[in-house]
Amino acid sequence: MSRAFPIRAVLAFPGALDTPTGGYAYDREVLAHLPAQNVDAAPLALPEGFPLATPAAVREALRRLAAADPSTVLLVDGLALGALPAEGLAPFADRLVALVHHPLALEAGLSPTDAARLKASETEALALCRHIVTTSHPTAHTLTRDYGVAAGRISVAEPGLAPAPRSPADGDPPRLLCVGTVIPRKAHGVLVQALDSLRHLPWRLTIVGSLEIDPAEADRVRTALAQAGLEERVHLAGALAREALDAAYLESDLFVHPSLYEGYGMVLAEALRRGLPVVCTTGGAAAQTVPDGAGVKVPPGDAAALAAALAPLLADPDARRSLAARAYAAGQAFPGWDTTAAIIASVLHAAAGRVAA
Repeated sequence: MSRAFPIRAVLAFPGALDTPTGGYAYDREVLAHLPAQNVDAAPLALPEGFPLATPAAVREALRRLAAADPSTVLLVDGLALGALPAEGLAPFADRLVALVHHPLALEAGLSPTDAARLKASETEALALCRHIVTTSHPTAHTLTRDYGVAAGRISVAEPGLAPAPRSPADGDPPRLLCVGTVIPRKAHGVLVQALDSLRHLPWRLTIVGSLEIDPAEADRVRTALAQAGLEERVHLAGALAREALDAAYLESDLFVHPSLYEGYGMVLAEALRRGLPVVCTTGGAAAQTVPDGAGVKVPPGDAAALAAALAPLLADPDARRSLAARAYAAGQAFPGWDTTAAIIASVLHAAAGRVAA
């Protein structure tokens, strides 16, 4: 017997749902868990290329959103929403809910013109939405402070975590792990600079993350490794399937995250859940995702500070074990995906009450 759902919604996103980034992983989990919250949720793929999409892609995205059943709530990933024109969104604004992972204008590598255009576009799009869901309290604060969104229109649904085994973190020499798509915002080049100054210490590094989303940045990282003579010590693994990524966490001894900015930092939470000692930056929400004492945090973009944080942990197994214990304790406090979905479902149910049948 089929199950009846009181409301229907779509989660719209640009490109392919299986894109190997944290934002798409969040979207996949939300879609999987909303049915348990009495929401009949379906994926709605929009054209690729967002946020710097072609005019044709923008028109097609608006057409697909407008074509959704009028009684369906539209939960739209901010990667596309913030780049869509307000005049195109206005006809279905009464059933529009934004899902903002981080503001588009804060992506590293944008030209000043593109950043200004995206900020203006996102500000107008968010003003139309019935409600906004963000993945962290720092992102919510940014939307209130810089985008004019009233705090009462924002709900924070932090990413959930699935159960995971604890990593032994006992390798010798220590095995470093960095997880993040190779794009400018993730600052892999800063990590290469830091490790170049630590070549006298024993370590190996695996970088997990797509090399295809920004091939030019991937080439810059390869060049930096070659110039530093670190190719033999650093493995660019590319994007990994879930099982292989889980194995990478389990086989590592120290997690390093040099990102310039994070809307939340799901990989940081995953590392803490597994009991990996963490060295990260304070960029965006990362400073909050990793609680004080559970990791070592440094300013973003500072290779010298990153090296200074890594050096004692690479040199001292006892220091790594002590930090690993604190990381594991902090990691057990993160919510599951059912909690994330329940928060989003409450927003969708409220929005559905204002959608004309």
